Amino acid sequence: MRFNAFNKPLGLLLLFLSIQIAFSSRVAKAQTQIAPTTTTKSICSAQLGTAIDAVINRPLFSRARWGILVQPLATAQTLYNRDAQKYFTPASNAKLLTTAAALQQLGSNFRFRTSIYDNGNGVLRVVGRGDPSLNDTQLQDLAKQLKQKGIIQIKQLIADDSYIQGDIVNPTWQWEDLQSDYGAPVSSFILNQNVFSLKLVPQTVGKVPQVVWTDINEAKQWRTINQSITVEKNQPTNINFTRDLSGTVLRIQGQLTANSEPYLLNLPIVDPNYYFLRHFRNTLATEKITLGQTFVLTGGANQQEIAAVESPPLSELLLETNVNSNNLYAEALLRALAVRKPRVQNQTSADVGLEVVKASLTQLGVDPANYILVDGSGLSRRYLATPEAFVQTLRGIARTPAAFVYRASLPVAGKSGTLKNRFRNTPAEGIVQAKTGTMTGVVSLSGYVNALRYEPLVFSIIVNQSEQPATVVRQAIDEIVVLLTQLQRC
Repeated sequence: MRFNAFNKPLGLLLLFLSIQIAFSSRVAKAQTQIAPTTTTKSICSAQLGTAIDAVINRPLFSRARWGILVQPLATAQTLYNRDAQKYFTPASNAKLLTTAAALQQLGSNFRFRTSIYDNGNGVLRVVGRGDPSLNDTQLQDLAKQLKQKGIIQIKQLIADDSYIQGDIVNPTWQWEDLQSDYGAPVSSFILNQNVFSLKLVPQTVGKVPQVVWTDINEAKQWRTINQSITVEKNQPTNINFTRDLSGTVLRIQGQLTANSEPYLLNLPIVDPNYYFLRHFRNTLATEKITLGQTFVLTGGANQQEIAAVESPPLSELLLETNVNSNNLYAEALLRALAVRKPRVQNQTSADVGLEVVKASLTQLGVDPANYILVDGSGLSRRYLATPEAFVQTLRGIARTPAAFVYRASLPVAGKSGTLKNRFRNTPAEGIVQAKTGTMTGVVSLSGYVNALRYEPLVFSIIVNQSEQPATVVRQAIDEIVVLLTQLQRC
């Protein structure tokens, strides 16, 4: 969930160059295949259908639903279609639609801004605008700016959370997702990705592992019930944690192997506003700025801005969203889109953002009948989309001036992000850029192929209702993608 090496000013250029180098090198050498079904070095387009069918018609996939669409990037000629106009749960492939809209509507240079205003009489107002990249280092920057303005005492600090309206988590997300770091809440104030950490340190066999909090203030917010145990070295580590509905009781169960490394737990916070205020109070104290009362208010007049920090540009935020499949970033971008359209009374920021996504997709040539949008990340199982929706989006954005930025935000096969460990030593390595998606019973992959002996391709593969392990389904999907890289004109 953290930024990687691509989140630097030269990241996009370096990624582009690495893709081109990898593409050129594939022309000169043969590749190791990933499965017996892809042992040939080339395949005619007329043979593609039979080759793909041989993969998905295996008995172990007899209960699964496959949706596949493969087309040349430049045209709508269909090379393969399996239920491409039917709805599927796409998982994180949904981020392709959200980020395409964000890039179109906000521009690659868009930045989130967090501001502090002086309202007089020792009252300061901090306005959060949903920056998903905000962290403790930037809080220190804000505190230093205040100190440089000669502020050493704050009578009242108001946290204005009016920028984002609505539930901090999508009401259609499952309870198990809300207890995991990938289901962290999204609001006007996002700090450290609204996640806190603790460690379980193994003790002697039979003893309860020690709970070590990295944030003492956060430890005070929870009543921890530790029912885990330290077991022999030959036993596996298996830790489970749950929160109660009130969000104040943390229960830890399972076993931790003796002499193993501490087990790291990343958990979503409960109240983003007060989490922010607690951290900011501590940060101000390090600058010897005393803070009196703190409040959370929605709306109000802002006077003179006296301090501010900004996020990296959208081009870099998209990298974290797509390369690392960051749900929080996708949801923050969805809500940022709401500023592009007037909000009707009682309408949430997320709902407005979804309307903007729909309008943007229509502009790109995506048929509105091809999707039912529910959130920005695809974590909701009510989100439905067709493989055709993703192919239309990928083709549409490729025709815009932002095509390079968008494409550079996708994982590269065998090289980066969620595809770093896939397609290695295959013809797909370095020449496939695609977005992954995974949840229970769902595996998806949609993106681009720079075919060596064929024109560039765009594809979408979505598998639903599979009882097979995700690794087995991914292997089959990867076989199909490798087939695409081996296409040639016959």
